[in-house]
Amino acid sequence: MRITRYLASKLKDFSNLPKEYIERSKKQIYYETPREVNYLPRTVERKRYRYTTNRPWSGHFRQQNMPGTMRRKVFVEAIEDWSFFRGDRIEVLVGKDKGKQGIVTQVIPERNWVIVEGINWHYRRVGAEKEFPGIIIKSEAPLHVTKDIRLVDPSDLQGTEFEWRFTEEGEKVRVSLRSGRIIPIPETNNQTYDYKTPNAYLEREKDTTAAVVGEITFEPKLCTFEMDIMEEMGIKEERTPAKSYWY
Repeated sequence: MRITRYLASKLKDFSNLPKEYIERSKKQIYYETPREVNYLPRTVERKRYRYTTNRPWSGHFRQQNMPGTMRRKVFVEAIEDWSFFRGDRIEVLVGKDKGKQGIVTQVIPERNWVIVEGINWHYRRVGAEKEFPGIIIKSEAPLHVTKDIRLVDPSDLQGTEFEWRFTEEGEKVRVSLRSGRIIPIPETNNQTYDYKTPNAYLEREKDTTAAVVGEITFEPKLCTFEMDIMEEMGIKEERTPAKSYWY
């Protein structure tokens, strides 16, 4: 069962989960003040996490960041415009697989990493116990996006440098500097657990329909919340407010 669970977790290389869910799933609160009038709202929680190939919403990530465990700092250069997505064809620039091409299967922007199918792999033993030797699996190690790989131009399938530009319609696209051709973002990047493309998803009985989500029900007013309630319930204020003086 342990090995099956591990292998199943390795198949879930993408999520497209809401950012709020990811932040809530990895949050670790050490202390929180009581919700009383005489207490100020104060929370002591973990701020630093060690990001690896295990994604923040997985159980392996929680095991690596258990309360009280502190790991060595890892300095990561921030990338303003992330330019590598699942489904991209890339070329390896370093290592034993230099010159080879592969498809990006997982993106880890917290460490500027990508994992490429069949590239930079090694054997690993998992599930070993006292009476069971475990099994050997093939595991791909991550590659750094700033120095280990580059995108492949779809026009001639050769590695190329690129830059972000805007089309006449205002769409931001990646353009090859050698051929000038647009390098589109693959549809694989939009896949989730529920569907491969948004148009292929079938709405079910308990789903909130797109029409209801997109309906605008808010009407801007200058009334307060209490005034709205009084108007809905037909309550009229007949009391005379007491005079007050600001000086």
